[in-house]
Amino acid sequence: MSNPKIIHILRRFVPPYRAQMGLNILFNLLSTLLSLFSFAAIIPILRILFGLNTVEVERVAVADVQGLQETIAALRTNMYCLLNEQIALHGAGYVLLLLGLFLVVMTGLKCLCAWLANYFMVPIRTGVLRDLRQQLYDKVLSLPMGYFTQSRRGDIISRMTNDVSEVEASIMSALDILFKDPIMILVYLITMLVISWQLTLFVLLLMPVAVFLIGRMGRSLKRASKQGQEQNAEILSSIDETLLGLRVVKGFNAQSKLRTRFATLINATRATFNRINRRYYLAHPLSEFLGTALIAIILWFGGLLILGDHATIDAATFIYYLVIFYSIINPAKDLSKAAYGIRRGMASLERIDAVLATETNIIEPAQPQPMRFEKQIIFDHVSFAYQPEHDVLSDITLTIPKGKTVALVGQSGSGKTTLTDLLPRFYDPQQGGITIDGVDIRQNATHDLRALMGIVCQEPILFNDTVYNNITFGVDTSLPAPDGMTWSEAVEQAARIANAHEFITSMPEGYDTIVGDRGSRLSGGQRQRLSIARAILKNPPILILDEATSALDSESERLVQEALEHLMKDRTTLVVAHRLSTIRHANLICVLHEGHIVERGTHDELYALGGYYTKLVDMQQ
Repeated sequence: MSNPKIIHILRRFVPPYRAQMGLNILFNLLSTLLSLFSFAAIIPILRILFGLNTVEVERVAVADVQGLQETIAALRTNMYCLLNEQIALHGAGYVLLLLGLFLVVMTGLKCLCAWLANYFMVPIRTGVLRDLRQQLYDKVLSLPMGYFTQSRRGDIISRMTNDVSEVEASIMSALDILFKDPIMILVYLITMLVISWQLTLFVLLLMPVAVFLIGRMGRSLKRASKQGQEQNAEILSSIDETLLGLRVVKGFNAQSKLRTRFATLINATRATFNRINRRYYLAHPLSEFLGTALIAIILWFGGLLILGDHATIDAATFIYYLVIFYSIINPAKDLSKAAYGIRRGMASLERIDAVLATETNIIEPAQPQPMRFEKQIIFDHVSFAYQPEHDVLSDITLTIPKGKTVALVGQSGSGKTTLTDLLPRFYDPQQGGITIDGVDIRQNATHDLRALMGIVCQEPILFNDTVYNNITFGVDTSLPAPDGMTWSEAVEQAARIANAHEFITSMPEGYDTIVGDRGSRLSGGQRQRLSIARAILKNPPILILDEATSALDSESERLVQEALEHLMKDRTTLVVAHRLSTIRHANLICVLHEGHIVERGTHDELYALGGYYTKLVDMQQ
């Protein structure tokens, strides 16, 4: 794992948690230092057990000694003198007991500091995970509608779930290790250099071989991990499509076809993750094998230093050195696994960043104009295409006076819904512009623009919440309700106008009834009337109705149409209609064909022309 990537991850995720990071590093350092003190008790214990303390030594004045090596040697000599004195006074068993107590106390303090280090790491890990999820969710809310027409829903869900979880499981776990293990390795290496620089230099010369072997596998792991996450996204997309189209699947007896396709997909994903996990689990045994090989080589080289004519280290100190070196192996193994984890998580992080880095083509103005609507809406020579050279709308010019109803009719694919989507700036036209009272809507803040509008779609969008919360979805209930009413009274009034109050009160919990996923507990007409009640409660001056009754039966259509007539009263309304009977009384009807307005006028005027509109009416009759 390259240092720039590690530094990038630290700079990106950690700054909001500097205090916790500082405390984590402090307690990791204390834990490591205390472990050295606890290990140091091994030397005098071994000297006593092997009878090495019988050699007479004399105290050395530390103040008279110069240099680090000489100072350490003087302190060690004075410790041996003290041990000899205590053994002479109290016996070897008493001194061993004291050394054992010292070892226990130092280990207890070390464990306490290690726990405190992890204690302060927890809010960093959970905080970063929360921040990443919030950033993704906010980005999804801000992305233009065009992004979702080009991306699969399952892939987006996978990035928000699987990929975020992979980042938490791999990168954040790795960061936990990176804050701890480098400190341990650095402190242990310095101690090893102090004990024997010759032996430590020999060890460092062997290390690059292990690093090279581990690094080669890590690079291939990242590529495979990215492929695995993409396959996970395909699985989610397949499940999402199956659930949404289950009625069609069963109706056409297509279960076996989908089962075969899904089995192929999950088998390919299994094969990919087999490769990933096998390589991942190879990191631990490989590093353990390399560590054991290093210890064997060190035992040979250290033996030469002890048994040679000019010994630079005694046997007890060499064992202490081995204990420290062996203590490096675990953090080194964890560090190698952290490198794997970061590579594995970076594949998911790149997929997340692809969403976060997506630029929206709906640009907010630097200095938005005040939002006013007193006169009219004008579509001025508007052209729009989802893909280059495939215009959906061409040179559309349309004026909608305030308080009037304009209907859009035409065959499927003629551009009706696209035209209505341009008004709330779900998309921006490639040519021409839309003005409200002479101000281009691109000069208004999108929030202020959409606050003027209420939208009722062909497929009503309800959330898995109560009836009350679905109706109040588009308003800020922390503000006072209109006309001096309470919000409960305002919601009930909106439901009555939308012909929804009767069926709401017949439900077990009335307005507190949960409507189910996408309103699954309600009929189509009931769902539509709730969405109309939501629009009525918002009380918008501009209303967009996109085929609001086309999917309803006759009885539901009658109730919904009555609700719509209440809703459209004294409002500027743009209506998309397939059922032409619902727009006979519109002030203006525009007929779209292949992206052009080919006819416009009232119902009677258009029918008398004998053109496109006449054909549409005659076909429906």
